[in-house]
Amino acid sequence: MNRNEIVDAVAARADVPRTHADAVLAAFADVVGDALAAGEKVQIPGFLTAEAVERAARTGRNPRTGETLQIAASTGVKLSPGSRLKEAVAG
Repeated sequence: MNRNEIVDAVAARADVPRTHADAVLAAFADVVGDALAAGEKVQIPGFLTAEAVERAARTGRNPRTGETLQIAASTGVKLSPGSRLKEAVAG
């Protein structure tokens, strides 16, 4: 499901114009991104938890050449599904 399909589905389910649903989705993405960038944990109970995690520097290997290389430390995002999301996927 891509962004346009999500906007259409939200607009239909919430019975709001597509432009409003698109604005809400964009605002939601901005709010979550800003919170994660500030180091905050984002929780939607029963649905999803997102948090920024630090990855330590490590040694890796180029699979094509076998050459050893250094992978720099980085910040990533950890997503954990909530109980309702798990149930929805399980059927």
